[in-house]
Amino acid sequence: MKTGLPEKTPAVSENLRSPEKVMCLSRMGSSFQTRLSFMRSLTRRISREKWKFEQFRFEVDENGYGISVFGVHTPERTYSLIVFTNEIAPEKRTDRVVAEVWDASFNLFDGIPTESDIKRLSGNTPKQEAGRFSPSELVLARANKSLRLFEHVVSSLAQGRQPDIELLVSVGYLMRTTAVYGNGKFGCADREKISNRDETRGSFQVELLTVYLFRWFTIELVEYIARRRGGQNTVRLKPEISKFLGIGNATGLGMAPFLIKHPVLIHNWVLARETALSRVICLESHSPETLSIFRKNLLQATRHICEWNVDDEKQTARIVKTREELRLLSKWISDEEHLKQPFLWKKILGFAESKFSLEGQELTVSLLL
Repeated sequence: MKTGLPEKTPAVSENLRSPEKVMCLSRMGSSFQTRLSFMRSLTRRISREKWKFEQFRFEVDENGYGISVFGVHTPERTYSLIVFTNEIAPEKRTDRVVAEVWDASFNLFDGIPTESDIKRLSGNTPKQEAGRFSPSELVLARANKSLRLFEHVVSSLAQGRQPDIELLVSVGYLMRTTAVYGNGKFGCADREKISNRDETRGSFQVELLTVYLFRWFTIELVEYIARRRGGQNTVRLKPEISKFLGIGNATGLGMAPFLIKHPVLIHNWVLARETALSRVICLESHSPETLSIFRKNLLQATRHICEWNVDDEKQTARIVKTREELRLLSKWISDEEHLKQPFLWKKILGFAESKFSLEGQELTVSLLL
């Protein structure tokens, strides 16, 4: 497929950012998603190949406790999310690794599970690391509720109204994962089993598919509990509101040793992004259409960052600064003199690197890609 981008030439190699710059931990921690990001790759494939989603089983009580199986049909095969939800004592709900019970425990199953599979997993999945699993299970995971938002959404829908959008945006999820295991952990399928499949060849595709399906499950769950509670008064979540809901993540501590243990993999990921960036900044000319897309994405990014709110004071200050930097970038690309010059994208990157914080620089990289 022709992209209009230069192939990997000496110029592209020469314009790569240096490893000393790119591999600085503070810069890596300031990175933003791009078109190359793992979840973006997954959602593009879902849309392009028109995957079909189906609820195979949804057997939960009025409180949402029970067994659910949500599936997705790809062009070649089917994957199933098997979820076990149960009541736990408030004092036992913790995101720490010492936890022994969770609001939800689940697997991504290779295919459609039989009753025998579900019975076997019902005795193992809630135990997590203490359970025993087979190559039919691709992922093992668990999650806890955001009690404040979960109950607020249920009660609001049951009373016939939409939840408070400000509260919903401030939390951002109904449940948060505290672990998502793949690649042979605890007897689950090894990476080798799925590495040659088109839809799972990329990094973290089964893990992210698991989380994607689980997000769907959490929304169905709150709507169901609300219907049981409110009867005919109940309303469903509006799509323009539910789009603000994702899946939370408790810590992500496992990424620290991952960086150390997988240097070649990290190199390949970073090199792919840096090569893509270099190909962009090697473009001598730009079209009005491309510039229009860049401006549209810049406006969207600005609006998105204006919605960010965090408790940490240092990160809040960084967010405020990044907002200011995006306004400066918007002003810069409004100058017709800048737009007349060749290598516009390279000049935009140079402007960001000379004026912006690390987060502002890396957000500019994301916009260029």
